[in-house]
This record gives sequence, C-alpha cells and structure tokens, in this order.
Amino acid sequence: MVKSVEQISSAAKNYAEALIMIGEEGLVPFDKLASDLGIINDAINDSADLREVFTNPSFTEETKASIVESIFDGKVDSHLVNFLKILISKNRINEFGGIYADFVEKLNVIHNIQPVKIVSAIELDDNYKNNIVNKLSSKISKTIQPEWCVDKDIIAGLKIKINDDVIDMSLKNRIDKLSKSLMLR
Repeated sequence: MVKSVEQISSAAKNYAEALIMIGEEGLVPFDKLASDLGIINDAINDSADLREVFTNPSFTEETKASIVESIFDGKVDSHLVNFLKILISKNRINEFGGIYADFVEKLNVIHNIQPVKIVSAIELDDNYKNNIVNKLSSKISKTIQPEWCVDKDIIAGLKIKINDDVIDMSLKNRIDKLSKSLMLR
C-alpha cells in the first residue's frame, strides 16, 4: 500500500534517502532501483502471507532473511536484497511502503517529474491526452506523469489533481457553483 507523504515516518524517509544515495553513487542506476523497488513493493502488497511473515515475531530474523533471498535473489539487484535484510535486522521491514513512496517522490524531484491525476467524463483519445500533457508540462515546467481516470459523474470537462491542488473544470463543478449561488440569492 502506497502511503501519502504525511504518513511516512522519518525513519522511512532516512532509508529512502539512503536508496537515493545508492543511485547517486552509481552503485545501482536510478531506473533499475525504481524498477526493482516496484517489484518488491508489488510482491509485498500482493502477498498477505509475505506481509504476515514480515510482521509475525515468531519468525526469526534468519528465517525472514532466507525468505527474502528465496523470493528476490536474482530478480532484483543484490544491493536491494541486502537492503531488505537490513530492514529485517532493524525491525523496519514494515516501513517498506513508506520507504518506497518517499523514494519515488525524491526520484521525481531529481528527474523533474510531476505525477498528475487527470479525470475526464469519457475516455480521451491519445491526441487529446498528449495536448493536455504538453500544456500542463509547459505551464509547470516539469515532465508530466499522467494517471488517467474516467468518472462519468463529472458529466463533462476535466479535473486535474497536482499534489494537493485540484483544478476542477468539470461541468458538475460549474453546476454545483451555479446552484449554490442561486440559493444565496
């Protein structure tokens, strides 16, 4: 489960910073780090059994490390397998979701990438999507990483969410505003 930035502990942020340093030092390229951390995050999120092993104190540190090796050895960089073992030894493996979320955020800053959620009432064609992304990118001077969603409830128009800011250009929003202004009269 990806955590919001407010929910990320300072310990998780410190571990994420250590991962950034691994990339900056060239031990593991950033794209490989991001890909492998995504694999690990998906595996943890998709397996209730794995989460149970990591959180259950009846499993020894050695057993947990052995399980990490059997699952991830050869599938992700060895630095990350060792990183997971460190998290296990420090009893911080439960922080992995926060570490991953903070790492992604830090990496986006380094690469000048801005994740943006764009909601429309209908599925948009690729040409229209590219036009929206290009306009947003030029406005905020960042590379846009769009997440496209369809929500028929907005009736028409778009809703754009950048971090905590929402630009609501939907017909539903306009109708709601008109309705409120008519009630005040």
